[in-house]
Amino acid sequence: MELLDDFLTYISVEKGLSRNTLSSYATDLRKYLRFLDKKGREPNSAAAADIVDFIETLRTGGYSLSSVCRYISSIKALYRYLLIENIIDTDPTETLQLPKKWERLPKALSIGEMRELLDLKISGNTAMRDSSMIELLYSSGLRVSELVSIKLGDINFEAGFIRVIGKGSKERVVPVNARAIGKIKAYIETERPGILRKRQSPYLFLARGGRQMSRQRFWQTLKAVGKQIGLDLSPHTIRHCFATHLLEGGADLRSVQKMLGHSDISTTQIYTKVTTDRVKKVFKKYHPRA
Repeated sequence: MELLDDFLTYISVEKGLSRNTLSSYATDLRKYLRFLDKKGREPNSAAAADIVDFIETLRTGGYSLSSVCRYISSIKALYRYLLIENIIDTDPTETLQLPKKWERLPKALSIGEMRELLDLKISGNTAMRDSSMIELLYSSGLRVSELVSIKLGDINFEAGFIRVIGKGSKERVVPVNARAIGKIKAYIETERPGILRKRQSPYLFLARGGRQMSRQRFWQTLKAVGKQIGLDLSPHTIRHCFATHLLEGGADLRSVQKMLGHSDISTTQIYTKVTTDRVKKVFKKYHPRA
């Protein structure tokens, strides 16, 4: 895996990527390289057909559209690097297109379902941590990687906002509601010291032994909580709810774009499609002449 290590070093310096983004690149490309190895191929001799075969295994393996897009982006970045380093003469991903990322509309819970989730009494030794993470996710529309990377000093409890480092190491400030602030304070005062066990950590949300909470662990926690009330949840579902409910309540698109940390407003505009579709459904269901 020397080639992969060299690539990760290069892209880390060139793009200034966060640790979480680098980890995603590494995970995606290790899977791709293992696939090539089973076929007896090296990355510098792989053809476009090999890459298409790999993508097909992801598709048939139940990977979501957004996950497939991420794998394609990682592979394309690898081959751009190989081209720059003169390891290959032609890029097999040159004509490879990303599928439409918004082919399927984001799934968002109703406001009633979201209230039921936030009011749920979570049990266990980390109930306050889990409850405050879910509340903050919905309060501020964070990505899961942003949520688990929050440090104690990032939250201004008095002013009610949080400093977030998003994609491409871009910093933004997002508001936090009073309910989320209250839950976080309660977690810090009563539960966090027990998780730390006299250790020190700058991170707000901690796993067993005082380690930084991982994306995977929170994902599992959210899945388990959702099952209690019959909901299939992911961190991105909650982020979708944040944006959709804001727009349904009358928020302007630019403000939502800023809070979500989207560099391109066209990414945010998908939520206007979601809310428009809901209006159409209500119209068809209740208007006597629909």
